[in-house]
Amino acid sequence: MTHAARRLALACTIVLIVPFARAGTPVASGTGGAVATISEQASQSAMAILDKGGNAVDAAVAAAATLGVTDPYSCGIGGGGFMMIYLARDKRVITVDHRETAPSSFTPSVFQENGKDSDFDATLASGASVGVPGTVRGWHEALSRYGTMSFKQVLAPAIGVASKGFAVSENFRRMSAENQKKLQLFTSSSALYFKDGKPLPLGTVLKNPGLAKAYREIAAQGQKAFYQGPMARAMVEAVARPPVAAGVRVRAGKLSMADLANYEARIRQPVKTTYRGYEVYGIPLPSSGGIAVGEALNLLEGYNLKALPRASAEHVYMEASRLAFADRNAYLADPEYVDAPVAGLLSKEYAARRRAQMNAERAGPKALAGDPYPFQNDPSVPQRPQAARLMADNAHTTHLAVSDKEGNIVAYTFTIESWGGSGIVVPGYGFLLNNEMTDFDFSGPHPNVPEAGKRPRSSMAPTIALKNGKPAFTVGSPGGATIITTVLQTIVNHVDFGMPMDKAINAPRLSQRNDVTTDVEPGFGGSAQALALEKLGYKWAAKPQEIGAANAIVFNADGSVTAVSEGKRHGVGSALVQKSAN
Repeated sequence: MTHAARRLALACTIVLIVPFARAGTPVASGTGGAVATISEQASQSAMAILDKGGNAVDAAVAAAATLGVTDPYSCGIGGGGFMMIYLARDKRVITVDHRETAPSSFTPSVFQENGKDSDFDATLASGASVGVPGTVRGWHEALSRYGTMSFKQVLAPAIGVASKGFAVSENFRRMSAENQKKLQLFTSSSALYFKDGKPLPLGTVLKNPGLAKAYREIAAQGQKAFYQGPMARAMVEAVARPPVAAGVRVRAGKLSMADLANYEARIRQPVKTTYRGYEVYGIPLPSSGGIAVGEALNLLEGYNLKALPRASAEHVYMEASRLAFADRNAYLADPEYVDAPVAGLLSKEYAARRRAQMNAERAGPKALAGDPYPFQNDPSVPQRPQAARLMADNAHTTHLAVSDKEGNIVAYTFTIESWGGSGIVVPGYGFLLNNEMTDFDFSGPHPNVPEAGKRPRSSMAPTIALKNGKPAFTVGSPGGATIITTVLQTIVNHVDFGMPMDKAINAPRLSQRNDVTTDVEPGFGGSAQALALEKLGYKWAAKPQEIGAANAIVFNADGSVTAVSEGKRHGVGSALVQKSAN
């Protein structure tokens, strides 16, 4: 199995959206603020902040912090992410990039041993895979620039959940069991998430006093409590000397106090394209998500999908995704290290040229990267680089979207990488450290090789769509590289096929990422839909797996909002809609 395939198999993401409805249901409509997450506790935390007068940014951080308690295998303060914010008063979209960075000790050969790539699985569960966490700094930037509340206020709900505990669900227990081998390498992780060497029984109340302590320190001292002082030293120690069980050896890492103190989030402009009358905003580099979704939409715009037979329309969707992934893999990486041809890739003229390479009748072979440079129109890109190897990338994550009564929106995807991240719970502080450095390509030449301070390429794709200058919907998902196809397919389902957002999200997912086979979900093989696509030359991956866990908010023409979470994946999501205060 390739590194890319392992990354995908490990990929986990949580999608969190904040529009609003009745508890315990995946769909809710109303006229106030809204929230949709895969965690009832997280949705309630966001709602509590909205009810106290907080805005969408405040509520998003509250929900995210609570997800760090209830869904620790997907996300938390030991990782990083991308937050997209729509500011209603200014009618503008900005993004907060708090992706993890490589420690200053990193070189392009850090994952090379005797001239070969390091073992991926061994690297994944180790101190060497840990990047400088960005989540707390990202929350700080979002709150201080665009929020209305303090850390003390927005972390209070999560502190309550961590202190009082939450009941272990079937989904939580299943993830504990599936990741038991990795987590039990480390004593601090075993002590928190297992009992007598087994996953905690269903219904067990799981308390996390260490994480409550970490949140209290951040609430009292701000982001400095995380990046300096005892908590920072505990992280450095855990990376350099992982708290392994007796007889276990894992590779150590080199994270320094200076790496933590020097970490900075980035405020970046979103990428943008148009599609069927919508303005579609996506996350820019170092995430490839917004660019890949935008390029694929540009390709699809040349077809009347609504008029095509369903199998033909889905075929065109998958071929557009195939070409977008070929370009993504070849060109995209951290913009502070690589001059990527983003304008060319998102050019409508480039899409017209690239569309000619799509076979409208049959599944195509593995595609080569296109040449976007003639469409770049950017004199700052001096020359065309050599063609790069085509690779895939990352793993697990969580997504959230929030809206408030003023019309502000947050679409937020964040992660610790694979399920359970590095597997290392920071002793005394109750949170898992990421293994985000495995999102780099282990060897080059390639734009996404490791370098000191570099942010590994991501697939995260929180998306906000406007129509006639007003918010229309927001959507996002977890799932590693399948994030891109989940978001793209959901947009096609909703916009082209006219599905209500809940049906668009719950429809069977097909993920074609320029591979010989296409990933599908359990139960798809043998269906009429599958058989029709097989006649066009499609082959399915050997092991069907659940793909993504999307959340969305739809802004209806009558001024109401509809919050939508998953109806079956990752357990049933929780959508809540706030009652408007008259």
